[in-house]
Amino acid sequence: MEEKRKVILVTDGDRCAKKAIEVAVRNIGGRCISKSGGNPTPINDKEIIKFIEEAVHDPVVVMVDDEGNENMGVGEEILCKLIENDKIQVLGVVVVASNTKDVEGVHPDFSIDNHGNIIDKAVDKDGNPTSDKVLYGDTVDIVEQCSVPIVVGVGDIGKMKGKDDPRKGAPIITKALEEILNRSGAGYENSSKTQGKQTDIYR
Repeated sequence: MEEKRKVILVTDGDRCAKKAIEVAVRNIGGRCISKSGGNPTPINDKEIIKFIEEAVHDPVVVMVDDEGNENMGVGEEILCKLIENDKIQVLGVVVVASNTKDVEGVHPDFSIDNHGNIIDKAVDKDGNPTSDKVLYGDTVDIVEQCSVPIVVGVGDIGKMKGKDDPRKGAPIITKALEEILNRSGAGYENSSKTQGKQTDIYR
Protein backbone atom coordinates (compact mmCIF):
# COMPACT_ATOMS: atom_id res chain seq x y z
CA MET A 1 0.00 0.00 0.00
CA GLU A 2 1.39 3.38 -1.04
CA GLU A 3 2.19 5.66 1.89
CA LYS A 4 0.26 8.91 2.03
CA ARG A 5 2.11 12.17 1.55
CA LYS A 6 2.36 14.31 4.69
CA VAL A 7 0.92 17.78 4.16
CA ILE A 8 0.42 20.97 6.18
CA LEU A 9 -2.18 23.49 4.98
CA VAL A 10 -1.92 27.25 5.56
CA THR A 11 -4.97 29.50 5.09
CA ASP A 12 -3.14 32.42 3.50
CA GLY A 13 -1.42 32.97 0.18
CA ASP A 14 -1.02 36.63 -0.68
CA ARG A 15 2.34 37.91 -1.87
CA CYS A 16 3.70 38.77 1.57
CA ALA A 17 2.46 35.55 3.15
CA LYS A 18 3.89 33.50 0.30
CA LYS A 19 7.38 34.92 0.83
CA ALA A 20 7.22 34.23 4.56
CA ILE A 21 5.87 30.71 4.07
CA GLU A 22 8.63 29.88 1.59
CA VAL A 23 11.21 31.01 4.15
CA ALA A 24 9.50 29.05 6.94
CA VAL A 25 9.28 25.87 4.87
CA ARG A 26 12.96 26.18 4.05
CA ASN A 27 13.63 26.59 7.77
CA ILE A 28 11.95 23.27 8.57
CA GLY A 29 13.49 21.43 5.62
CA GLY A 30 10.12 20.92 3.91
CA ARG A 31 8.80 21.41 0.40
CA CYS A 32 6.62 24.37 -0.51
CA ILE A 33 4.08 24.32 -3.32
CA SER A 34 4.56 27.95 -4.28
CA LYS A 35 2.12 27.71 -7.17
CA SER A 36 -0.61 27.35 -4.57
CA GLY A 37 0.21 30.90 -3.43
CA GLY A 38 -2.18 33.57 -4.63
CA ASN A 39 -5.14 35.65 -3.54
CA PRO A 40 -7.29 33.68 -4.17
CA THR A 41 -5.60 30.30 -4.72
CA PRO A 42 -4.85 30.23 -8.48
CA ILE A 43 -4.80 26.45 -9.08
CA ASN A 44 -7.30 23.70 -8.32
CA ASP A 45 -7.08 20.73 -5.97
CA LYS A 46 -6.14 18.27 -8.73
CA GLU A 47 -3.17 20.41 -9.76
CA ILE A 48 -2.09 20.76 -6.14
CA ILE A 49 -2.27 17.00 -5.61
CA LYS A 50 -0.06 16.54 -8.68
CA PHE A 51 2.54 18.92 -7.27
CA ILE A 52 2.39 17.19 -3.87
CA GLU A 53 3.04 13.83 -5.52
CA GLU A 54 6.03 15.30 -7.41
CA ALA A 55 7.61 16.82 -4.28
CA VAL A 56 10.87 15.05 -3.41
CA HIS A 57 10.01 14.50 0.24
CA ASP A 58 7.64 15.41 3.03
CA PRO A 59 6.43 17.52 4.73
CA VAL A 60 4.76 19.46 1.93
CA VAL A 61 3.20 22.85 2.69
CA VAL A 62 0.24 24.13 0.65
CA MET A 63 -1.39 27.56 0.73
CA VAL A 64 -5.16 28.07 0.40
CA ASP A 65 -6.74 31.53 0.24
CA ASP A 66 -10.28 32.92 -0.20
CA GLU A 67 -9.32 36.54 -1.03
CA GLY A 68 -11.46 37.91 1.79
CA ASN A 69 -14.60 36.01 0.81
CA GLU A 70 -16.75 35.57 3.92
CA ASN A 71 -18.73 32.82 2.17
CA MET A 72 -17.43 29.44 0.93
CA GLY A 73 -14.60 30.62 -1.30
CA VAL A 74 -12.14 28.79 -3.53
CA GLY A 75 -9.59 28.42 -0.75
CA GLU A 76 -12.03 26.69 1.60
CA GLU A 77 -13.26 24.41 -1.19
CA ILE A 78 -9.70 23.31 -1.96
CA LEU A 79 -8.88 22.89 1.74
CA CYS A 80 -11.85 20.58 2.19
CA LYS A 81 -11.00 18.51 -0.88
CA LEU A 82 -7.36 18.12 0.20
CA ILE A 83 -8.36 16.97 3.68
CA GLU A 84 -10.70 14.38 2.16
CA ASN A 85 -8.20 13.16 -0.47
CA ASP A 86 -7.03 9.61 0.21
CA LYS A 87 -3.56 10.21 -1.27
CA ILE A 88 -2.43 12.64 1.41
CA GLN A 89 -2.39 12.90 5.18
CA VAL A 90 -2.99 16.40 6.48
CA LEU A 91 -0.86 16.74 9.61
CA GLY A 92 -2.40 20.06 10.56
CA VAL A 93 -3.73 23.41 9.44
CA VAL A 94 -2.34 26.85 10.22
CA VAL A 95 -5.38 29.16 10.40
CA VAL A 96 -4.72 32.83 9.79
CA ALA A 97 -6.62 35.70 11.39
CA SER A 98 -7.96 38.58 9.31
CA ASN A 99 -10.38 41.47 9.59
CA THR A 100 -13.04 39.67 7.55
CA LYS A 101 -16.52 40.33 8.93
CA ASP A 102 -19.54 38.01 9.20
CA VAL A 103 -17.59 34.78 9.57
CA GLU A 104 -18.13 32.07 12.17
CA GLY A 105 -14.45 31.52 12.85
CA VAL A 106 -12.62 28.47 14.16
CA HIS A 107 -11.41 27.21 17.55
CA PRO A 108 -7.66 26.54 17.17
CA ASP A 109 -6.07 23.97 19.46
CA PHE A 110 -3.61 26.72 20.36
CA SER A 111 -2.16 29.86 18.82
CA ILE A 112 1.26 31.43 18.35
CA ASP A 113 1.19 35.11 19.27
CA ASN A 114 3.38 37.80 17.70
CA HIS A 115 6.09 37.18 20.30
CA GLY A 116 6.29 33.49 19.47
CA ASN A 117 4.46 32.38 22.61
CA ILE A 118 2.14 29.38 22.56
CA ILE A 119 -1.22 30.44 24.02
CA ASP A 120 -4.53 28.65 24.53
CA LYS A 121 -6.59 31.50 23.05
CA ALA A 122 -6.99 32.92 19.55
CA VAL A 123 -5.07 35.85 18.08
CA ASP A 124 -6.07 38.79 15.91
CA LYS A 125 -4.59 39.91 12.59
CA ASP A 126 -1.60 41.50 14.33
CA GLY A 127 -0.92 38.36 16.35
CA ASN A 128 -2.21 39.80 19.62
CA PRO A 129 -4.07 37.42 21.96
CA THR A 130 -7.84 37.92 21.95
CA SER A 131 -10.31 37.59 24.80
CA ASP A 132 -11.83 34.34 23.54
CA LYS A 133 -10.83 31.14 21.75
CA VAL A 134 -12.40 31.88 18.37
CA LEU A 135 -10.11 32.97 15.54
CA TYR A 136 -11.76 34.92 12.72
CA GLY A 137 -10.46 34.75 9.15
CA ASP A 138 -11.67 34.46 5.57
CA THR A 139 -10.53 30.88 4.94
CA VAL A 140 -11.11 29.22 8.30
CA ASP A 141 -14.82 28.46 8.79
CA ILE A 142 -14.67 25.13 6.95
CA VAL A 143 -11.89 23.86 9.25
CA GLU A 144 -14.41 23.55 12.07
CA GLN A 145 -16.33 21.01 9.97
CA CYS A 146 -13.32 18.94 8.96
CA SER A 147 -11.37 16.24 10.74
CA VAL A 148 -7.96 17.86 11.28
CA PRO A 149 -5.56 16.57 13.96
CA ILE A 150 -3.94 19.95 14.79
CA VAL A 151 -5.19 23.48 14.18
CA VAL A 152 -2.79 26.35 14.99
CA GLY A 153 -3.84 30.00 14.97
CA VAL A 154 -1.54 32.84 13.87
CA GLY A 155 -1.81 36.50 12.83
CA ASP A 156 -1.27 37.84 9.32
CA ILE A 157 1.66 35.81 8.00
CA GLY A 158 4.75 37.77 7.02
CA LYS A 159 3.41 40.88 8.72
CA MET A 160 2.23 41.28 12.35
CA LYS A 161 3.83 44.75 12.35
CA GLY A 162 7.15 43.34 11.21
CA LYS A 163 7.39 40.54 13.74
CA ASP A 164 6.98 37.80 11.09
CA ASP A 165 9.00 39.55 8.39
CA PRO A 166 10.61 37.07 5.94
CA ARG A 167 13.84 39.08 6.24
CA LYS A 168 13.86 38.16 9.92
CA GLY A 169 13.35 34.49 9.12
CA ALA A 170 9.53 34.52 9.38
CA PRO A 171 9.75 33.29 13.00
CA ILE A 172 6.02 33.09 13.78
CA ILE A 173 4.91 30.95 10.83
CA THR A 174 8.10 28.90 11.23
CA LYS A 175 7.17 28.09 14.83
CA ALA A 176 3.61 27.19 13.81
CA LEU A 177 4.92 24.67 11.27
CA GLU A 178 7.43 23.31 13.78
CA GLU A 179 4.72 22.76 16.38
CA ILE A 180 2.58 20.81 13.93
CA LEU A 181 5.53 18.59 13.03
CA ASN A 182 6.57 18.09 16.65
CA ARG A 183 3.03 17.21 17.75
CA SER A 184 1.96 15.16 14.73
CA GLY A 185 3.84 11.99 15.60
CA ALA A 186 4.88 11.78 11.96
CA GLY A 187 8.44 10.94 12.93
CA TYR A 188 10.19 14.09 11.69
CA GLU A 189 13.26 15.39 13.42
CA ASN A 190 13.20 18.80 15.04
CA SER A 191 13.42 21.51 12.40
CA SER A 192 16.71 22.83 13.78
CA LYS A 193 18.33 19.61 12.58
CA THR A 194 16.92 19.90 9.06
CA GLN A 195 17.25 23.65 8.62
CA GLY A 196 18.78 24.75 5.35
CA LYS A 197 17.71 21.81 3.20
CA GLN A 198 16.67 22.71 -0.31
CA THR A 199 12.99 23.44 -0.77
CA ASP A 200 10.83 22.46 -3.71
CA ILE A 201 9.30 25.73 -4.87
CA TYR A 202 7.06 25.34 -7.90
CA ARG A 203 6.87 28.68 -9.67
